[in-house]
Amino acid sequence: MLEASHNDELPAIPGKRYFTIGEVSELCGVKPHVLRYWEQEFPQLKPVKRRGNRRYYQRQDVLMIRQIRSLLYEQGFTIGGARQKMSGEDAREDITQSQQIVHQVRLELEDVLQLLKR
Repeated sequence: MLEASHNDELPAIPGKRYFTIGEVSELCGVKPHVLRYWEQEFPQLKPVKRRGNRRYYQRQDVLMIRQIRSLLYEQGFTIGGARQKMSGEDAREDITQSQQIVHQVRLELEDVLQLLKR
């Protein structure tokens, strides 16, 4: 599966509640201006905005951005096609997202295990 092979190269998502646009940029391998553009193109991507219009992304936003990135950069979808696929929310997409979450949790647990072994 293409998306899993490339997403393995992305860093693990830290166990924080909110992430700045700079942190999400590094976690997803996408520049901040691209993230702001995707917010306009994908209605389901809505980071919390606080003081001075600063964006704060949550874990599900980071996972969604990784999914969008995979659709556009690895699977060759256009913005319109990716938007349609994301809004489709069929069972297969739910399974893919669930698999990503399980994979992410497993990586984080392995990190914790390594810390405990020290």
